[in-house]
Amino acid sequence: MPTPTTDLQLLEAEVWRARATAHAEAVDALTAGRLARQVEGRTHPVDDFLWEYYAFRPAQLARWHPGPGVGLADAHERAAWSGYLVDGSGTAYLDVAGFVRRRGRTVGFVRDLLTATLSRPGRFGCFGLHEWAMVYRADETRHDWPLRLGREGTDAVVEGHQVACSHFDAYRFFTPDAAPRNALRPTRESQVEHEQPGCLHAGMDVYKWCFKLAPAVPSDLTLDAFLLARDIRELDMRAAPYDLRALGYAPVRIETTEGKREYAEAQRAFARRSNALRQRLLDVLDGLGPELG
Repeated sequence: MPTPTTDLQLLEAEVWRARATAHAEAVDALTAGRLARQVEGRTHPVDDFLWEYYAFRPAQLARWHPGPGVGLADAHERAAWSGYLVDGSGTAYLDVAGFVRRRGRTVGFVRDLLTATLSRPGRFGCFGLHEWAMVYRADETRHDWPLRLGREGTDAVVEGHQVACSHFDAYRFFTPDAAPRNALRPTRESQVEHEQPGCLHAGMDVYKWCFKLAPAVPSDLTLDAFLLARDIRELDMRAAPYDLRALGYAPVRIETTEGKREYAEAQRAFARRSNALRQRLLDVLDGLGPELG
């Protein structure tokens, strides 16, 4: 385990403060729309999802962490930050032992989940029908936007396809009539058994695992996972039954052969991106020390 006098990579104050500032400025630019909408009382079905579904606020995302094995010179203020230790010279660093004591169980779960997901081929035949199943035969929709094919047309798409959602946190929002139509029965307990890299929600969840393990996860990785989640959410809603053309989102018409092909191609690209991030996150977790073995 690194200590401030042995294995730490020391970053001088001007270096790490510049990185922290650049990170905060990037996050500010990415979250400006969300904050403005909150002031104005407006909502957005794509951009707001990452803040409403995932419990990480813009101010938390803007806070920069270097991850384990890095010392920050002249960082006395981080003594007040959770998860940090500061030595007599003012060098701040992640308290790895303390983090493992507090969060070891979560680290172990995430490591098992990511490892299992990486071991499996992606499945690319779901065509985003989870969003359709969430409104199937429902009196109300989850978002205040019109259905592109109307109520009967939306239900017909669900009835004309095999729904095969592998992600519990999508499946649990299926309507009572849609749930029995799913080919799988994912549960929270079976999540490690079902997760696969073709799933859009599993790709978005890489962001969740990064922020849940802050400050042990470097902020550049967390931000990359956020950007992936944002891109995935856009496809998720473009392929959903809602008509979002007024917001500039052209629909991916998964009820057609061409739309299915478009969706699956995007899904494959996201699987490659999410797997690369999974491996980066695993490398961080594996580097926390033998205590997790």
